[in-house]
Amino acid sequence: MEIFYIALFCSLLLLLGAVELGKSKKDRIITNAAFSSFKNNYLFVYCLMMAGDWLQGPYVYFLYTKYGFSKGDIGKLFIAGFGSSMIFGTCVGSLADKYGRKRASITYCITYILSCFTKHSPEYKVLMVGRILGGIATSLLFSAFESWLVAEHFKRGFESQWLSITFSKAVFFGNGLVAILAGLLANFLADTLSLGPVSPFDAASCFLAFGMAIIIFTWSENYGDPSEGRNLLIQFKAAASAIASDEKIFLLGAIQSLFEGSMYTFVFLWTPALSPDDEDIPHGFIFATFMLSSMIGSSLASRLMARPNIRVEWYLQIVFLVSTAALFSPVAINFFITSTGQKGGSLTPTGRLLLFAFCVFEACVGIFWPSIMKLRSQFVPEESRSTILNFFRIPVNIFVCVVLYNVDAYPITGMFGMCAGFLFLAAVLQNRLN
Repeated sequence: MEIFYIALFCSLLLLLGAVELGKSKKDRIITNAAFSSFKNNYLFVYCLMMAGDWLQGPYVYFLYTKYGFSKGDIGKLFIAGFGSSMIFGTCVGSLADKYGRKRASITYCITYILSCFTKHSPEYKVLMVGRILGGIATSLLFSAFESWLVAEHFKRGFESQWLSITFSKAVFFGNGLVAILAGLLANFLADTLSLGPVSPFDAASCFLAFGMAIIIFTWSENYGDPSEGRNLLIQFKAAASAIASDEKIFLLGAIQSLFEGSMYTFVFLWTPALSPDDEDIPHGFIFATFMLSSMIGSSLASRLMARPNIRVEWYLQIVFLVSTAALFSPVAINFFITSTGQKGGSLTPTGRLLLFAFCVFEACVGIFWPSIMKLRSQFVPEESRSTILNFFRIPVNIFVCVVLYNVDAYPITGMFGMCAGFLFLAAVLQNRLN
């Protein structure tokens, strides 16, 4: 591996240490022992859930190719996952408000474990069922757990500002550190121990089962609106009415959809952007570098949210503008700089500039997640929280399905330009929300 990658990773690691160690009393929120116990329980469960999710990422595409499926067939499997999250996941996730967020969290574990089991079969139809189950599980992951946390936090009488601690730590550990460790574990199981590409999915099932046991024995149940006459259609109408009648909720949903749509598109674009001529790049190490950048962002977010005089609505505008610049960089750099690589060669100077820009974007992602969670806890009504959170994800899933279907139809710079435009629009809407 080139010294450049190691130097970049070590530099970011030092920066993370400086951000964490440089926190003053103003950057820390004083809590109590009861809250610390509650927070640690949630974070441990959340990290187990995210480990079950992250372990599947590195080898899912490789597994499908191992079974002999073409790029087109694999694309359909991915589209099925996002489509399932949009259609079935929205319905299942919304039931959490009526039947309980704890039950929904347990359902996530069971559904994702079943999805992992399907990876043992080389049959396309079985794998398609697995993608559908995975899509449902994803909707539950991004709605039920947050809904349970917010409701339980206030039910126990904790201060609203303390939520920002849990949110920032969840992103720091669950979306950062756990992602890095999960990638290393997946590589260790599949390659080092030669257990094959299915082994990370088996490990994911174990983490999910362990987390489910903790949920069953330590979490209490909470609801949105559990009234008997409130069926799924009424919940959808109530959620749609809340979004349509409250401009802040509408803007929040639009901002989230624009940012997440750009973020998920970036996931498909960064590899061809860094290696347009099939240069030999260490994908796993670059992924770990991105996650480290995200951890720096979440650490910065915890400092920002700890300051009562700094409003989330204000600094998110800056985050979106910086994100816009970061994802517009492939367009600008390719316009002003011509750098030709060779197949199997090292990262070009242009690629190195792009890698820096992409690390900046991932840091913005790390700031975005706990910050948007904080805003959702303020503006989204408790009785329809899970339903509305799933509504927010519908445009994201539609957008990603369209991108996946047409990913080869447009030049990569055009795709990045589109994402930059979406992020700039998010900044405009955030200014209106301010």
